[in-house]
Parts: sequence; C-alpha cells; structure tokens
Amino acid sequence: MSDCSRTLDDVKTLLRAFNDTDPQQTKKLYDSWAETYDQDLDLLNYRAPHLAVDFLDDNFPGAREEVQVLDVACGSGLVAKLMVELGFRHFVGVDCSKGMLDQAAKTGRYQDLRLALLGSDPLPAQTGVFDVVIMVGGLDAGFAPVSVVRELCHTAKPGGFVCMARGDHRGSPSEDYGKDLQRELQLMEDEGLWSPAGHKRTLGYMQDPYLSGERIQDLLPEERFLSGTVFLYQKSIQ
Repeated sequence: MSDCSRTLDDVKTLLRAFNDTDPQQTKKLYDSWAETYDQDLDLLNYRAPHLAVDFLDDNFPGAREEVQVLDVACGSGLVAKLMVELGFRHFVGVDCSKGMLDQAAKTGRYQDLRLALLGSDPLPAQTGVFDVVIMVGGLDAGFAPVSVVRELCHTAKPGGFVCMARGDHRGSPSEDYGKDLQRELQLMEDEGLWSPAGHKRTLGYMQDPYLSGERIQDLLPEERFLSGTVFLYQKSIQ
C-alpha cells in the first residue's frame, strides 16, 4: 500500500540506516520495503530501469514479441513494465525478496517468478535459454557477488544479450566492487564468452541518498545525482 505522506527525506533515512554488506540483511531490507518501493524510487528519481531498457531497445535487433527475458533482481517489476511498453511479452523474474516477488506477481507481467539469494543460491534458470538477460541494480557490495555475471551469461542463448545497469555508489566497498566487476567483465571477454555490444555512462542514475540537507543547498542539480553505467554484452555463438 502506498503512503502519500512519504517524503524524499524518509527514503534517504531508510537507506542511510542500511549500512550492511551482508546479503541476508539486504534481503530483510527489501522484504520490509516492498509496499512503498515503487513510490520511494520515484522520490529518488531512480532512472536506472529507464536507462537500461532504453539502451537495450536501441541495440536489440529484430521483433520483441517472442523474446524470452530473464529479469534478475527484478524487484517489484519496474523493468518488465518498461519492456512491455516496447513490445516484449515473455518474462521470468528472479529476486531474493519474497515481498518484492509478491509485488511483481500483482503486475501480471511474469510467466514465472523465482526466489533466490544470488551468490548463496544458484541462479534458478536453465543454461542457454534466454534471448535477453537483464539485471538493473544489485551489482554492488551487499547484493549480488561479482561472480553472478557469469551466471547471467550462462543463461543467455548463444547470440543472446546480457544487459546490466550499475550505479556508482559512494564508499570503499562499492568502489572495490566496481573494480572487481570491471576485471571480471574483461576476463569473460578475453575468454570468448561474450563480446561488448555497447555501454552507456550517465550522470543521472539516481539521487544520492547520502547527501545531507545543508550540503545539498550548495550543489548544482546534476551534482545531487549518482552516476552509473549500462553494460550490454552479446553471448558468443560457439
């Protein structure tokens, strides 16, 4: 149930209180957050789903109607909502939070929804099945380990696409994660598992929830946002 009295400060307080790199704590956060999640992301100007889906759409060849999509860290279903508007129809969603999957189920957009804590549980999807694998958010310390990107690649069909969006969150754990992720992406390319189909940097990924009120007044509007990157890879044919 939405709460029309919630404010941006309420959302920032919630996220600032969450300072844990334990995925089990992350799961608990999202279970407790599920009912106001979509509303709160609007308050944060969370643009990551739009950025990822638009970039995928710009670079995906062919018709969308029969495409099989695996939506990893699907949350309440924001990515599927945008993809349906572009003609995609077939979705399997995976998330660590039962509360979020309950919200996603209410949308009626998913043919299947699967519960898994990435890194602790194997990704519950068959190898080589999906035309598109998409993961928006979740690639950060305390969420999915870097090793999950190999699982994303394995579930894609030969020639299929893997689209990932990640924000540049502040702090050493996130910065270290970003470096490890870049190494893994390059290693997978060197191993011939996939090839880059493009990437896009943005300065408007989402509002920075860790900025204090006084400091915000001294910043330009664009300085109040975190940057981020959308990565797009195509799985090798062989």
